[in-house]
Amino acid sequence: MCAAPATSEDAPSVARSPPPAYVCARMLYMILLYAPSLLCGIHAARSGRAQTWLWILVIAPGLGPLIYVFSVLVPEWMGGRTARKLGGVAQKALDPERDYRAAKLALEDAETVGNRMRLAQAAAALGRWPEAETAWAQCVIGQFADDPVVLLGHANALLELGRFDEALKRLEALSALGKENDTGPVALAYARAYEGLGRNNEADPPFRFAADRIPGLEAACRYAAFLAKTGKQEEAQLALAEIERRFQKINPQLRNLDRPWREMAAKAVAGRA
Repeated sequence: MCAAPATSEDAPSVARSPPPAYVCARMLYMILLYAPSLLCGIHAARSGRAQTWLWILVIAPGLGPLIYVFSVLVPEWMGGRTARKLGGVAQKALDPERDYRAAKLALEDAETVGNRMRLAQAAAALGRWPEAETAWAQCVIGQFADDPVVLLGHANALLELGRFDEALKRLEALSALGKENDTGPVALAYARAYEGLGRNNEADPPFRFAADRIPGLEAACRYAAFLAKTGKQEEAQLALAEIERRFQKINPQLRNLDRPWREMAAKAVAGRA
């Protein structure tokens, strides 16, 4: 018998190749996606940053290079204060506990006062105030008992824990070392201690001093809130207007650092704190 002629349904199916235009577009997409990661990876390897950055560049080919540019390349290119701040913001957003982990490891390797200070600062940056206070307290020994950095750091940690009387004692010990320690940050700590103890008349001058001298908006915003709290509404409104003027002059990429302070002051002045 003669075999029946093969029909189109019986013919083996042949896989169709994608159109050349699609292949080219796909290749171009892959090149554009991974080329920035490759270039940043080469720079990271040559500059000794491979261990930190290569895995980020591989798993996040779109976002990784962007973070690398702002945290590493821009500070290198510009070398200015704003660029360094941008780099720090990017690194903290990517890995906020990086400095804390490094400080813990350093202290485990060598239990020095310097390493304990480093841990105290890293814990404070994360808002871990009980740990920061403990670390600072352990630094107030020997030649470091009169160290201005240690005394102010411990005072600030005590303030955050509401231990205002103890904080004031640390600040008084700091002031006894000399007038060169009468700085904006010290004045702000004094103001907060006096406010916490209800000594508002004594808190006003250091608040004003700090608000005029400390970069950023924390001191100015704390002062505006203090003015509103003590019934000086007109002065508080003027202080808030100055805060808004300064906020608008901040680099847009850095405003998130001061936005919470600005909002706190606005709520306090509006009576919603």
